Amino acid sequence: MMKKLCFALAAVATLTAAPVASAQVAGDLLVRARVVNIDTANKDSIANTEISVSNKTIPEVDITYFLSPNLAAELILTYPQKHNVSSSADGGQIGTLKQLPPTLSLQYHFTDLGLGAFKPYVGAGLNYTRFSSVNLGGGTLSVDKNSFGLALQAGVDYAIDKTWSVNLDVKKVQIRTDLSSGGTNLGTLKIDPLLVGVGVGYKF
Repeated sequence: MMKKLCFALAAVATLTAAPVASAQVAGDLLVRARVVNIDTANKDSIANTEISVSNKTIPEVDITYFLSPNLAAELILTYPQKHNVSSSADGGQIGTLKQLPPTLSLQYHFTDLGLGAFKPYVGAGLNYTRFSSVNLGGGTLSVDKNSFGLALQAGVDYAIDKTWSVNLDVKKVQIRTDLSSGGTNLGTLKIDPLLVGVGVGYKF
C-alpha cells in the first residue's frame, strides 16, 4: 500500500509542470494529511521470550508553524491506534493494546539549495505515547501507561502551487514501556518504530 502511495505522489510531482513555489515566511501555517506506515523495531527480549508489537498503517494529521523561513515547529496527531501483541513463547497473539503517540519536533527547512519546488527538511523532537485499553495475557500482564522518547525526522515537500504540496516524511521514534506481571517488572518493551508517511499539505 505504501509503495503504491509513494508511486502516486511521485507521479503527481512529475506531471505537475513548473509549479509556482513560494518561500515560506514567519507565521505561515502548513497543515498536512498523511498515510503513515508504522514499522516496529521490537528489539526486546523478556525472560528469553520475544515480545512483538504489530506493524500498522494509520492516518495522521500534522500542523507545522513557521517561526522563520527556515525554522518551524511540527505537531503530529492521530487517534489511539490498536496493535496486536505476540509472544514467541506462546507462538501467537497474547493480546492487544492501544497507543496515542503525539510528537512535537523542531525542524530546519533548507531554502538555499536551489532545488526549486523541492523543499527538504530535517527535525528532532520529543514523543509522548499514552498506552490504553491494555489486554495482555488474559489480564495478567500490564504496561506503564506513559512513554517519553526522542524523535528524529527527515522529509521533503514538493510545491504544486503557492498553497498545495505533496510530502514524503520519515521519522524514527523512541517508544518504550515496562511490562509487568503481578507488580513484578518483567522487562522493557522497545517498540521504537520507523514511521514512513506520504501525504498532501495546504499552506495558510
